[in-house]
Amino acid sequence: MKTIKTLIFIGFTILSFSLFSQETNTDLGAIVTDRPDATEASSTVGKGILQFETGGLYETYETNNTKFENYTYNTMLIRYGILDNFEFRLGWNFIEGVTTVGGNKLDNVMSGLSPLLLGAKIDIAEENGCMPEIALIGHVFPVFSASKDYRPEYTGIDFRLSLSHTLSENSSIGYNIGAQWGDDSLEAAAIYTIAYGYSFNDKFGMYAELYGDLPEDSSANHYWDAGMTYLVNDDLQLDTYVGTSITDGQDLLIGLGFSYRVKNAQNK
Repeated sequence: MKTIKTLIFIGFTILSFSLFSQETNTDLGAIVTDRPDATEASSTVGKGILQFETGGLYETYETNNTKFENYTYNTMLIRYGILDNFEFRLGWNFIEGVTTVGGNKLDNVMSGLSPLLLGAKIDIAEENGCMPEIALIGHVFPVFSASKDYRPEYTGIDFRLSLSHTLSENSSIGYNIGAQWGDDSLEAAAIYTIAYGYSFNDKFGMYAELYGDLPEDSSANHYWDAGMTYLVNDDLQLDTYVGTSITDGQDLLIGLGFSYRVKNAQNK
């Protein structure tokens, strides 16, 4: 029921944005987003552009007769272009975690905000022949910004290089490499993603992706996901996706969301 309510809420929000976004401006081209995949785009939003990327997701994992379910109701990422090649990034997720043991749901439901995401992205190089488009992204996740149920022991930090190549008029490949620290351990972990994207036409697109992390002293974690996008207009994109883990840790991931771009007076 909670998942259904979340999808209904997101659906009404998408409809509201659609009704107020009928006049499309193509000066900047179609919106480029960092969702729904784990691979971050290799471009910034542009000076004076405010972009909202949000959605809801459900994930579950079962082991030793115990089932863990997480409902994330708001995967909000706000991006604002300070310069043509530099953007500020702010994100916050609201999560509810449910544990079921032997078919009996426990009363101690976890809920609250994950650590705040504070970060920036800067464009480094444009695509030129066999050389990819490149951007550098960094985030910090302050401990004090999280709710009690989701407050980690250490402040998290991550950074990554985001790269992409145009393969054809309708297809491209993007990949990220980087590292992360924090949460409940100071152990460093290398992170990677690689995603293939294909556009069927001006509106519909799809992607397939592999991603994961390789901690210094723990087992590696590998995942895959795939999804569809629909461009309502140049400033509004809808998405849906599904995935799971290749290693242990996730039986099912399913979600949907939307991204919306707000232009300033100079861009209109």
